[in-house]
Amino acid sequence: MKIAVFHNLPSGGAKRALYGFVKYLTKSGHFVDVFIPSTANENFLPLKKIVNKVNVFPMKKTFGGLIYSTFRYIPPIRMSICLRDLEETEKIIADIINNMDYNIVFSEQDQYTMSPFFLKYIKKPTVYYCQQPSRFNEAILQNISQKRKYRNCLQLVRRIWHKYLASRLPQIDKENALFSKYILTNSYFSRESILKSYGLNSFVSYLGIDTKIFKHLDVPKESFVLSIGSCRPAKGFDFIINSLGHINSKKRPKFIIVSNSVDIRWKDYLKQLAIKVGVNLEVRNLIQDNELVLLYNKAKLVLYAPYLEPFGLVPLEAMACGTPVIAVREGGVRESIVHNETGILTERDESMFAEAVIKLFSDKRKRQNIARRSIEIIHKYWTIDKAGEILLKHLNRAIEILK
Repeated sequence: MKIAVFHNLPSGGAKRALYGFVKYLTKSGHFVDVFIPSTANENFLPLKKIVNKVNVFPMKKTFGGLIYSTFRYIPPIRMSICLRDLEETEKIIADIINNMDYNIVFSEQDQYTMSPFFLKYIKKPTVYYCQQPSRFNEAILQNISQKRKYRNCLQLVRRIWHKYLASRLPQIDKENALFSKYILTNSYFSRESILKSYGLNSFVSYLGIDTKIFKHLDVPKESFVLSIGSCRPAKGFDFIINSLGHINSKKRPKFIIVSNSVDIRWKDYLKQLAIKVGVNLEVRNLIQDNELVLLYNKAKLVLYAPYLEPFGLVPLEAMACGTPVIAVREGGVRESIVHNETGILTERDESMFAEAVIKLFSDKRKRQNIARRSIEIIHKYWTIDKAGEILLKHLNRAIEILK
């Protein structure tokens, strides 16, 4: 099968998931070319190492694009990206793919618009992997973001700008998504979100992890708990810090956060919060996979509390490393963790979460039982090969029904 892959992703879980899918496809003997605008992140898990070719298309900045974006879409994002110029770049990519002999196109999302403009222009059979619809207008995320203090006019303008984006970006996301004819997603929770946001059907094609990287190491456990994710409000680190603050200071573990990207104002807020409630907090940024795996193995527990996370690779990575996960019972995590068997699920209540942490932190035998069962489940259901097999079935099905 000859496959064209499109994405405009940043570093993070979505790019790691895409890397896993593409690695499986190429390992299975399929020919894969990748097409990306220059705004996509190719430094984190570069696809050029595993595919035939990565084609990078420069996104030109034009005065016409600035004017069009300001009145048709939104003014330039992050002071540099005009959506009209981005759309034109993705149209060029689609036109080139349309004139080549690919059997199927696999499209991931766009870091700026979620559903990419690319979907408007691609004519070949295309499978769109939608990790999640735009979340800009979700009340919970807006409420959490307001915890940051706005001390000057510039920060106040940013807050107003965020509210404006919350009204526009979901609309752009939906307009682009409506061009897709075959949608895959990462969980049944996300499938319901897609149905609610777009009114479109989708199929669940679960993600998997690379068990050659994320694996149990024979290293001693240390007295800290760990959480992974971008240092932003949606990841729920504030909830974890407040929860740990409920634990007696003599038994309270150190808390380490590992992030691939950091919102400086949010990081400062978390540090201040940790000082306030007496939590020993350390934030690490952009570490290599070998260091990440070592931290997973050394931690006594991995804590996971993002707000309505669509799926989340972190619990699976922790389980593969033999470290029990305590997570809030919401979003896609309910589909990957079996309560009291491969982890602990709690309500979003600081006292309940703290109680679960201290009980499991102090119970070595239960941690070992959960770790043993977690590793078994990962190798049985949650590997890249298992995920790739399901994806490949959908790609073949899409070729048949979309031709």
